[in-house]
Amino acid sequence: MAKAKKNADAGEAEAGEDAEAAAPKRKLPLKLIAMAAGGLLVVGGGGAGGYMYFSHGHTEKPKEEAKQKPATFVDMPDVLVNLANSGNERTQYLKVKVVLELPDPDLVAKIQPLMPRVTDAFQTYLRELRRSDLDGSAGLYRLREELTRRVNAAVAPSHVTAVLFKEIVVQ
Repeated sequence: MAKAKKNADAGEAEAGEDAEAAAPKRKLPLKLIAMAAGGLLVVGGGGAGGYMYFSHGHTEKPKEEAKQKPATFVDMPDVLVNLANSGNERTQYLKVKVVLELPDPDLVAKIQPLMPRVTDAFQTYLRELRRSDLDGSAGLYRLREELTRRVNAAVAPSHVTAVLFKEIVVQ
């Protein structure tokens, strides 16, 4: 009987194990798996990027630097205009000396015949400015950007890199 009880207990134990084996195993939440995969991707990508960044320059022969053409500068004639008068203020004048920066020396020959058009664009824009439009570095930055835009419109399809100020006097 003790043997039968052992067999019965063993049968129950086996049945319990079968029940546990038949029951689904606990799975990891999908969020945890996604976070782990994302973390591995970030760490692996960072490691690969660091390897490429730091080992790239040391293992390969340095490449010859691309030869860049030096910028070419073209002086514009001085521009003297009276500023727009707002109210009973006395007349104020603006004198500007400007240099055009060109990306290619070959453009000088293309832009020289168009200088009267560029001067006209400068004159018409500058005459509408008020003294307050030129205040501070932000005012000069806006002036530079607007003059560059107008020069590029006047010399299209050629392109001017920048308009540089040599002198600005408001009197």
